Amino acid sequence: MQHDNTQDIGINKRTEGDINFTPEREKWLNEAVSNEAKELLEKDARYFLHQSLSTPCLDVLKTCHGSYIENVVGKKYLDFHGNNVHQLGFSHPKLVARLTEQLQSLTFSTRRYTNEVAINFAEKLASLMPADLNRTLLTPNGSSAVGIALKLARAVTGNFKVVSFWDSFHGASLDAISVGGEAVFREHMGPLIPGVERIPPPITYRGIFEGNENKCLEHLEYVFSKEGDIGAFLAETVRNTDVQIPSKSFWKEARRLCDTYGVLLILDEIPIAMGRTGKMFAFEHFGIEPDILCLGKGLGGGIIPQAAIVTRDEYNRFGSISLGHYTHEKSPLGSIAALTTLEIIEEENILGKVKEDEAYMCSAMSQLQKKYPCIGDIRGLGLLWGVELVKDRKTKEKAVLEAEKVMYDCLKNGLSFKVSAGNVLQLAPALTITRKELESAMHILDNALSTIQNQTN
Repeated sequence: MQHDNTQDIGINKRTEGDINFTPEREKWLNEAVSNEAKELLEKDARYFLHQSLSTPCLDVLKTCHGSYIENVVGKKYLDFHGNNVHQLGFSHPKLVARLTEQLQSLTFSTRRYTNEVAINFAEKLASLMPADLNRTLLTPNGSSAVGIALKLARAVTGNFKVVSFWDSFHGASLDAISVGGEAVFREHMGPLIPGVERIPPPITYRGIFEGNENKCLEHLEYVFSKEGDIGAFLAETVRNTDVQIPSKSFWKEARRLCDTYGVLLILDEIPIAMGRTGKMFAFEHFGIEPDILCLGKGLGGGIIPQAAIVTRDEYNRFGSISLGHYTHEKSPLGSIAALTTLEIIEEENILGKVKEDEAYMCSAMSQLQKKYPCIGDIRGLGLLWGVELVKDRKTKEKAVLEAEKVMYDCLKNGLSFKVSAGNVLQLAPALTITRKELESAMHILDNALSTIQNQTN
């Protein structure tokens, strides 16, 4: 196994997740994986095209249920990653039953026809939105939802230029990486779509605009005024990967600037909506409304790929062009999965539960920060948390190798999550997780941090 040289890999290549070829990954594969899994992993490596952030795989899964994933020899992991699809946990019984029932009737909806379940889902989604955000287009994946949003913004404004943030992630398709801000997705991919102006994001811990959102807003307005023909401002309402949470005042001013300069505000909530932050949609925390909202991932309940855009009634005037002409445009299975997901969130009062869990996590994270000098910062909202590890709290030098060691120690003890930005432990459990399971996860993390601290002392 050829290692990635940590000296040769810029930290910008580590933004979205932990990387493939490190001594810690090799040690894990050699020592912590069963022989049965090793055989399957070898076949996986033989037949799948390798790519960053996912190859070689960590283990081979057999089942998933609730807050857990389970490998082929019966080891369970509390999954604090879940590709951001597990708001309901895995294999929610009501969702499985609804999908099973749907499979006995309409399994596919041919284009130019519609179906009742898709209509019911679109109606339900509109009922949850403010103002005139009543119009939906469905698509199987988040990248395509972002693509639809970009096309609609061009049609509405007549302008093709987009402002987005460096380090943002909006999907892996060519148009999505063009407007995204992560180097690991753009290498060897040029030329990308033109007209994208990226600015540094507002963050509270390190970075160009550290703790000074007004500078970021000044930069945003500067670009709006200088370019003059910006059609859209595309942003994650809350940065999912390393958990960056702008203030309410930031988003209110950004919304005002968009209105002033005639720019559509596209909010990408693909990984963070459906209750992840304690609200059904993250923008509800900030007292604003988007012009176009992108949804996905957990919308399909962790079983069916389903994404969507929601936009204003007034933009429903482009019937002569194709904005999202996708094969599974009104999927009955995707629609019943999404409709049922929304129903379960309401029926089980998941939003209320997440707010209670947020208070617990805030307390638990604060205790860990007091206990371990290697924790430079903690950030969280609902059940989305980032733990930023540093070599020194004054210099804020990123503890990249230490973060890897913590992750693999946690994996050995049954807790799975990803490392983002090189040194941020991103913790995103199922929203249905029990308090006992949360406490177990915090215990595993506590022990891992203790082990790593003792090794470095």
